[in-house]
Amino acid sequence: MNSIEKAQSSLALLLLFLLRRWGMLSTLAVACLLVTTAYAQDAFAPPPTQSAPTSSTADTDVQSSPLGIGDTGSDQQDTSASASSSVFAQPSTLSADQIIQILQQSPDLVVEIKSQVADRLQQQGSQVDANDITDQMLYNQISTNADLRANVSTFLRARGYVSQGDLQSEGASAGGFGSEQGTTLPGDTNASQLGANGDLTTTGTSVNGTALGTALNARSTAGSISQRNASRNHENSTTSTDVPKVLRQSTPYNLQSLRDLYTQIPERAMHLKRFGSDVFLNRNTSAMSLGGSSQNTPLDVPLGPDYVVGPGDTLAINVWGGITQSVNRVVDRDGHVLLPEAGSLQVAGLSLGSAENAIAEALQRQYRDVKVSVTVARLHSVRVYVVGDVQRPGGYDISSLATPLSALFAAGGPTSVGSLRIARHYRGDKLVEEIDLYDFLLHGLRKGSAHFESGDTLLVPPAGPQVALSGAVKRPAIYELKAGETTLATALEYAGGVTVAASLSHITIERIDPNRQRATVTLSVPANGEPDADRAAINQFEVCDGDRIHVSPILPYSERVIYVQGHVVRPGRVSYTDGMRLSDVLHSYQDMLPEPAEHGEIIRLVPPDLHAETIDFSVPEVLIGNANIVLQPFDTVRIFGRYEVDSPKVTIHGEVLRAGVYPLSKDMTISQLVRMAGGFKRDALTESADLTSYAVAKGNHVTGEITTVRIGAAVAGSDPGADTVLKPGDILTIHQITGWNDIGQSITINGQVKFPGSYGFHEGERLSSVLRRAGGLRDTAYPEGAVLLREQVREVEEKSRDELIRQIETNSSSARLSPALAGDSGSALQLIKAQQQQALAQLKSNPPTGRMVIHIGADIDSWANTPADVELRRGDVLTIPKRPGFVIVSGEVYNATGLTFTQGKTAKWYLSRAGGTNAAADRKNIFIIRANGSVVGRHSGGWFDADVLSTRLDPGDVVVVPQKIIGASLFWKNLLATAQLASSIGITAGIAAAAL
Repeated sequence: MNSIEKAQSSLALLLLFLLRRWGMLSTLAVACLLVTTAYAQDAFAPPPTQSAPTSSTADTDVQSSPLGIGDTGSDQQDTSASASSSVFAQPSTLSADQIIQILQQSPDLVVEIKSQVADRLQQQGSQVDANDITDQMLYNQISTNADLRANVSTFLRARGYVSQGDLQSEGASAGGFGSEQGTTLPGDTNASQLGANGDLTTTGTSVNGTALGTALNARSTAGSISQRNASRNHENSTTSTDVPKVLRQSTPYNLQSLRDLYTQIPERAMHLKRFGSDVFLNRNTSAMSLGGSSQNTPLDVPLGPDYVVGPGDTLAINVWGGITQSVNRVVDRDGHVLLPEAGSLQVAGLSLGSAENAIAEALQRQYRDVKVSVTVARLHSVRVYVVGDVQRPGGYDISSLATPLSALFAAGGPTSVGSLRIARHYRGDKLVEEIDLYDFLLHGLRKGSAHFESGDTLLVPPAGPQVALSGAVKRPAIYELKAGETTLATALEYAGGVTVAASLSHITIERIDPNRQRATVTLSVPANGEPDADRAAINQFEVCDGDRIHVSPILPYSERVIYVQGHVVRPGRVSYTDGMRLSDVLHSYQDMLPEPAEHGEIIRLVPPDLHAETIDFSVPEVLIGNANIVLQPFDTVRIFGRYEVDSPKVTIHGEVLRAGVYPLSKDMTISQLVRMAGGFKRDALTESADLTSYAVAKGNHVTGEITTVRIGAAVAGSDPGADTVLKPGDILTIHQITGWNDIGQSITINGQVKFPGSYGFHEGERLSSVLRRAGGLRDTAYPEGAVLLREQVREVEEKSRDELIRQIETNSSSARLSPALAGDSGSALQLIKAQQQQALAQLKSNPPTGRMVIHIGADIDSWANTPADVELRRGDVLTIPKRPGFVIVSGEVYNATGLTFTQGKTAKWYLSRAGGTNAAADRKNIFIIRANGSVVGRHSGGWFDADVLSTRLDPGDVVVVPQKIIGASLFWKNLLATAQLASSIGITAGIAAAAL
């Protein structure tokens, strides 16, 4: 960076701090901008001078935090080809939503990220504590700051919360801040390079040369981040120790015995975690505060009198007696405290008890009869150095009471190549103590009890020999061994021992002959299977660095078992004993569900290839002691239900509550079948019923026989001989009482009668009778326009209308142009298409009403008992309108309207009053719809009365002028003409309804 760029950077930093002081920027915004500024400085720096090729090891020494916030040393440059790329290259990143989701599920990560940001600010000279940064401030910056998202993504990958596949799935380039490989063993297919001594090493480093931490072990990159976290939590959870994991293969038969045998012991897990690595990924807040801040640490627990007071300690001095006073005094860097009225007193280097006595003597010289109590209110910090293979080597200001374990937590723990068994505490060149972290991880013992003094060093050397244990052990992982720990028993002890499902005779070891070859070794155990012999073999077997030890589980099934399936009370496995017979499994009918079939079978797996064969047996014979077959291991005894295999059935139809098909039980009768069907309905004819029976004649055809049974007597039990025994396939039909459906039938009379309403009627009653009961017609009634609606007629009309619509829609191809219109075929086709659409629309918008044409008058006696006196049906509706004073002219006229009725006038007269027909009218097919619903057409008046227009009209009549059908075939013309008539037929019914 040249002088101008340095000046610009300094001005930018100064502006940020001024804005922060003025309250215009939040603490976290300053932190993120500082981080971005630091990256920008590196981004615009000129690339290093290309030198001669060197070794693959980068000569870069960078002090970097897990968030990737670090500065490259000015005196050391990376001379490799990869180092020429800028640190500012955008890394593979997660989205803001993914990062926030992970942080919300892991609050400890939020605390750690806040600590890293606060550390960065403190390095820049800002006194900002991690507690000043709220969760919402952090989430807002993650959402808006791409550089911070990149750093947090790398941090999460280093902590094992995401994999490289997750980062690459976001479409980022490969040139990120770095990618480091997880701890693997030489046996892995994607293993790291092996050191010369055969140790398990990790070769992956970040772009800037510093490993960012142990990466997540290789996992499937499919699925969301939340699914990956769920899988991660599942892997860390306690699993069952007695059920081995197996792979179920598909079986050719639906047999439990084959499902048990079609299992495979899965291959050993290829990706194991290093034991103890997770401890440093979930640091608590107090552990981080030991190394995350240079401020003094408040004291939470009392100290003993032997505690040595040092500079920086805050002493709480309580005085009572002659005076009462409580003061806090800080021991200055010269070791003195300033006492009230007593002046300065040297206390550094004294024990807490001696310091209390010295302070008491000094105050007693100034005050009479006083007593003094001195405690430590706040501890001083010491500067220690954590070096070696740790995540963040460097100097840390920690509490004077901190132990080596606390310092190791502050430095992020060992790296993937750092030792978990040896951590050396030095004071100058003297070794104070050596700490084994396994004492803490396995037994909870904190043996590193020596306290730090300023200038002390904690060294974490490279890991020693490591072995991986997988399979049927309680804690599958990679374990580090110390000198003298060479036996398999020791390694298994670290793994928590083997599970109860472990097979000690199937322990395999994948071993590396250093720098030469790989080999597979099998543990030799005595064939007798004695436990003491197995333990002796394990104690004598020596393991080597890089061994992958896999303890296979025992078989996932029992080899001495019988399977019981089907129609039994307790299906499942039964222990097999030598000489076991079928009666040992089926003791009585109490072992089976009700109504078992007489047929059963044994499916046997015949050695040596265990192919299946079936042995039939009779259940009753077995229960009485006959056909008692000798069983063999893996036999499946299957019992069927009576109604499972081609079960006999009978059917009941008619007037019962639950008609249908029923299973035929033994000696079942017709009365029992009626009771199973819920009994008779009220309309059932109990005098007799039909029973249809079937039989197979000569084995090649079926014959039927219908008999009449006295079902009422059979159900009542009055005649035992009438209760016929049913046979398979019988059909019993219960009839209905004659005339039952006529009960409750009624007709509704509306309009101009004296007593409108609903009237019940008996079978055969006619219209005149009901009108008399309704009080007869009123003086305002117009019986010639009466409308009788019947449901049966409506159903027929609806079917006819649907068929007419179908023909119009499907037979449009019959609309062929006549030769006379061939010259203008295009326009004629358009007219035909328009007529088709119009006819369909009219039909669909005018549903059938079910109107019957009736001819009645005001004098009921004049038409009673004549053909006009129709017989009533259930649901009939009769409407008697008032006399309408108009005639309607509709269709292709110039003024379709209603005209005042004039006595004796013809249809022609009314048509002329409506303006006459227009150009689209079909004058030859004009028709009249009478008020009673009848139609007068072209040929309705007989041979000598063919002109419809000469017909005299009555009130309520309708003159319909249809549209001329253009140039189509005769079939098509008749089809559309019928549609026009059907669409107009409901007009008179509407007039009657409006004239009530």
